[in-house]
Amino acid sequence: MIRRLHSLAAGMLASLLLAVSTSASAAGAATCTGKFPNPITDICWSCILPLSIGGARIGNFGGQEDIDNPSSPLCTCGVNPIIGLSIGFWEPARHVEAVRKPFCLTSLGGIDLDPGIPAPEAARFTRPEGDGDGGSFYQAHFYVNPVLYYLEVVTDFPCLEKGSFDLAYLTEVDPLWADDELTLIINPDAALFANPVAIAACAADCVAASVGFGIREMFWCAGCQGGLYPMNGHVPYHMGGVRTAALMAQRLTAKMHRELIAWGWHGQAGLCGPYFAPVMDKTAYKTQLTHPIPNTAKEAGKCCQPFGRTTVTWGAGKEYPVRGEDFAFMLFRKRNCCVGY
Repeated sequence: MIRRLHSLAAGMLASLLLAVSTSASAAGAATCTGKFPNPITDICWSCILPLSIGGARIGNFGGQEDIDNPSSPLCTCGVNPIIGLSIGFWEPARHVEAVRKPFCLTSLGGIDLDPGIPAPEAARFTRPEGDGDGGSFYQAHFYVNPVLYYLEVVTDFPCLEKGSFDLAYLTEVDPLWADDELTLIINPDAALFANPVAIAACAADCVAASVGFGIREMFWCAGCQGGLYPMNGHVPYHMGGVRTAALMAQRLTAKMHRELIAWGWHGQAGLCGPYFAPVMDKTAYKTQLTHPIPNTAKEAGKCCQPFGRTTVTWGAGKEYPVRGEDFAFMLFRKRNCCVGY
């Protein structure tokens, strides 16, 4: 009898240890993971191209995509104007990530910030009628990342934004990010485009973004990722992690423009410095996935995509279970600058 009790106790102890181990593994699967982007191996430097002087493009290896530049190669800035050259390029200066766990800083190596503030976790929802995977929700973070400046790739070049890698925005502390009604405070114009005609028109934006840049005038569209509104973390139809994360990157960048945290740096108006752009010009950004699998393999000479481009051509195999379900993107923004001497 005693032996039987000992055997029973040993079996229960083994089952308990197995259960604890299993739950620990499950908890570990939901923990914060990530990696700081390696500037040598994780960034596609050809996305900086093409360089331009006035309207002329130079050094465009691989046929990189570009938008129009100021036509004149000469420019002036300041009260006492100094004549300079009008330079254009794509500056890697911002970083966006979409994460499952609140306060998980994937781009800082998977640091779990967690200050104790309650925030909704990422989730995927199923529909009772069973038509597809349902919707999803992600938290997102916006970083200042002027990598060309702090790596001193080019010295004494006045057109680079000065600074260091810095966390600029956390959606976990923003009540608008998790509430469709509250987010109308910053995008009341969403009510104008909540109709079948406006939504169907986004198909044209998807086609344009897949062969070049999206249609600037269709600012309510996010190309092949769907609609830009509402500017929060809710997605009505989840069609894969990469596609949803690309939409989060576009929405958060548009939100930063609407809140005047992100400014315009391109075109004739940007030659002498940044300017307010509360409505984001989506043609001024190209993106490159840096986590979980950096998208550095070139397709047709390119490894970065304008906002809204379909993820079918480049997103396959970029997501995997547990540690590969948080995503980060480097943002290359169009920069025009007057370099005076």
